[in-house]
Amino acid sequence: MSTENEGTAVPPAPSAPPVPVDAPASAPGAVPEGHAPSAGTPGPGGGSTPPAGGAPGAPQPEASTAQLPPVPPGQPAYPAAGAGWPPPPPATPGYAGGGGPGDVWGASYQPAPKPKDGRGGLVAAILVAALVAGGIGGGLGYQLAKSDDSSGSTTVSASTNGGDIKRDSASIAGVAAKALPSTVTIEAESTSGQGGTGTGFVFDTQGHIITNNHVVSDVVNGGKLTATFPSGKKYDAEIIGHAQGYDVAVIKLKNAPSSLKPLALGDSDKVAVGDATIAIGAPFGLSNTVTAGIISAKNRPVASSDGSSSSKSSYMNALQTDASINPGNSGGPLLDAHGAVIGINSAIQSTNSGGLGGSGQSGSIGLGFAIPIDQAKYVAQQLIKTGKPVYAKIGAAVSLEDTTSGAKITDQGAGGSSAVESGGPADQAGLKPGDVITKLDDTVVDSGPTLIGEIWTHKPGDKVTVTYQRDGKSHTVVLTLGSRVGDN
Repeated sequence: MSTENEGTAVPPAPSAPPVPVDAPASAPGAVPEGHAPSAGTPGPGGGSTPPAGGAPGAPQPEASTAQLPPVPPGQPAYPAAGAGWPPPPPATPGYAGGGGPGDVWGASYQPAPKPKDGRGGLVAAILVAALVAGGIGGGLGYQLAKSDDSSGSTTVSASTNGGDIKRDSASIAGVAAKALPSTVTIEAESTSGQGGTGTGFVFDTQGHIITNNHVVSDVVNGGKLTATFPSGKKYDAEIIGHAQGYDVAVIKLKNAPSSLKPLALGDSDKVAVGDATIAIGAPFGLSNTVTAGIISAKNRPVASSDGSSSSKSSYMNALQTDASINPGNSGGPLLDAHGAVIGINSAIQSTNSGGLGGSGQSGSIGLGFAIPIDQAKYVAQQLIKTGKPVYAKIGAAVSLEDTTSGAKITDQGAGGSSAVESGGPADQAGLKPGDVITKLDDTVVDSGPTLIGEIWTHKPGDKVTVTYQRDGKSHTVVLTLGSRVGDN
């Protein structure tokens, strides 16, 4: 599935339910809460574009994440080694249908029935009696209060003040208090003034900060990059390495303080659906915002892009969460209930069909996607070590059409190259153009993007079992994944 990395206008709230005909004209009606204007458009999943970007947004436009969409006929397939990048998937269309205000608010208000004949007098009598009793009680209370010797205040004080409350370290408040000092709000501005706002977190004591590629992509070729801690302390930073395919980047603080406390990294493989999650970020530029939810799904195939024609897609087998993620959350940590990082918030599903090129920014609809930390950690370590990403590959071009049958090896690769790289892993395993890969190890493969995302959860040199269909028959073969260095 592909999602928007944040960035379309949030639909207005439905109007209030109708007022009954016989209700007083002056009776006030409930007004649905509105949406505050965005402070910026973050990048995919969390960063923001000028100002921050939104859905599955970047400090520029957030990479759009939609459900691994089909590729129009004639669009180049995922290239073999040395060929160009897979083209970004088309934006996810807006959800069709939807009812009117009645569907949102439920049944219309019904006025209470009038009392039956003969009951009006009794009701009135009871009402008068109640008023009289209330008057007597009020009078007695007033006299007692008046004769009271105290200060005259009738307020009641709590036994403890807010600052005296001892919060469990495992509570949301406890986890947030411990994690916030190790998160930063990232501002990226290119030499031309382009850029936006995103989030990052302390990766090690040397001053390395991990974030999304789309959060810092505007300053890859020059510009200004800063990271601000919740304390207000701001540092200039530089890009150490970035991986567009993984949508991971590492920056480093200049003159980093010696007191940095890296966030503990969890094990994303052990996360279970239903586990509690806590997200930290700067949604619409509102720094140091904490939201909570659960893991809604695992291994969700997501392709994201900023929607531009020159943008390369990012692929991930994402952790899905309903914790509120908006433009500006990109690059921020997704924590478990103990405060360990289990993912990097990167993209959101949006109701806007126009992607970042639309008329406004999208907001959370409860479908957020995070890069599993096990993968992000490996990528970050490679970037710190060499400055370049390393990708696992099978050495075959596959169709990016959104199907349910599998990932088909195309007849020809990008730019007219061979669909199966000569001497590559797929070639050595006997795979040929026209074969349809249906499983990688125990994971069902329903499309090319799903296969790419699954391959990239592995490291070069890993052995994987590939199940494929040829001439209506199923075959299984074990192959060793190759490697490709860099995003080109």
